[in-house]
Amino acid sequence: MSSKENAAVNQLLALLEARYAIRVMWALRDGHAQTFRLLQDSVGGITPNTLNTRIKELREAGLLTHGSDGYVVTPTGAELLRRLNELQGFAAKWSAIQAKKAK
Repeated sequence: MSSKENAAVNQLLALLEARYAIRVMWALRDGHAQTFRLLQDSVGGITPNTLNTRIKELREAGLLTHGSDGYVVTPTGAELLRRLNELQGFAAKWSAIQAKKAK
């Protein structure tokens, strides 16, 4: 990986590592618009100030936008979520392994 590619990955990871950022994106993965209040409920445990900050950052990054019905992911955000979609299957397998270890 070139240093330019590495910098791009680092920049994206820094954005997504911000508290609740990935959860905000994940809550919108079905493509349906959500109002601020519904998005806050979908994410769970996020304060209005933190949600406002994450929305602003994700909008500036071109991953999220606000339409007439609420917040939705942009085509770029949808592509990111498609690439992260395998996370769900991996998480299920990982969780099963963790449960076996706990026994």
